[in-house]
Amino acid sequence: MNISEKARNIVDNCRFCWMCRHVCPTGNATGQERNTARARALAVSLVARGAEKLENVIENVYECMLCGACTNNCMTGWDPKVFIREIKTDAALSGMIPDYIKKLLDNYEKTGNVYGEVSANLPDGLQSGKKSDILFIAGQDARYKSPESLKGAIGILKAAGADVSMDETADDTGAALWFLTGKTGETVQAAKNCAKVMNGYKTTIVYDPVDLSLIRHEYKEWGIDVSARVYGFNEYLLEKIETGELKVKNKGKAYTVQDHYAYSRELDDVHTVRKIIAAIGVGKETMLHGKEADAAGSLIMNEYMPSVMKRTAENRWERLKNTGSRTVVTESPAEYELLKRTCPDGYEVLTTEQAIAENL
Repeated sequence: MNISEKARNIVDNCRFCWMCRHVCPTGNATGQERNTARARALAVSLVARGAEKLENVIENVYECMLCGACTNNCMTGWDPKVFIREIKTDAALSGMIPDYIKKLLDNYEKTGNVYGEVSANLPDGLQSGKKSDILFIAGQDARYKSPESLKGAIGILKAAGADVSMDETADDTGAALWFLTGKTGETVQAAKNCAKVMNGYKTTIVYDPVDLSLIRHEYKEWGIDVSARVYGFNEYLLEKIETGELKVKNKGKAYTVQDHYAYSRELDDVHTVRKIIAAIGVGKETMLHGKEADAAGSLIMNEYMPSVMKRTAENRWERLKNTGSRTVVTESPAEYELLKRTCPDGYEVLTTEQAIAENL
């Protein structure tokens, strides 16, 4: 098994520790001990010691959402995401990945996206190929799986006076491969291709927080230079609200934010979306919010474990319902789609831009 000494140290320190077992959203959805950071570390340690084969534990590795709930709750600072990603890389390079992951990678090779979609239903005005000064990176989840959120995002950017362009190459930031195979040559190449497109623009707005986190953290670590100014989507909208270019009214409606882990844990930003909410209404917090918020699911994982992702979203609703608000605001197309599909009667799910749009 080819993993770094850092990853081995994390495995050895996590395998007999129970302190984060209650926070894994996948584990809470399945009710199985195997879906905890401790159990994954124990399985990997058995492989490292020759007591088990990688092909017998790799499915457990792919049941991790990489949301970082375990890392956030670790009192001693260990990060299980490190060994999860390295094991995925080792499995990909040694041909040990499960068949359902091979299918997603085959989709990527054939169509350029893991979902196997041959075309995207882009909003009007973006099919012409006209280039502006601003590149909008929607990401693959929004481009292929959440046309409603993509349409809303483009609409609110137009309302803010932003003339944006989209590019299919840039929408593949490398995030999907980063999730499925870790840092492989293909992952880095996708990132380089995206950065090349970005550098042809003065400004880039990144819609999906998973893509934003990759660009702001891993690109630099991988030696990929980005000369364009990079905005997170929420960051850009807040700036336009504060400058008055995006004129909103505060109608006093109550909203509850579903914090996405990439914003809260990886980018350390729980404030931007709340400033937006304060400008248009009243914020109501769920008990677990900010960095403590439970993830509501993954669209990539929904391709191979849909019942678990459904249960994950339903679990999140149990907390979201107890805030005094009937409206949940999401920060990612994946969580928007999964929460919308499981939305209880009497509640609604909006994207950030949809919440803004109803207060223009």
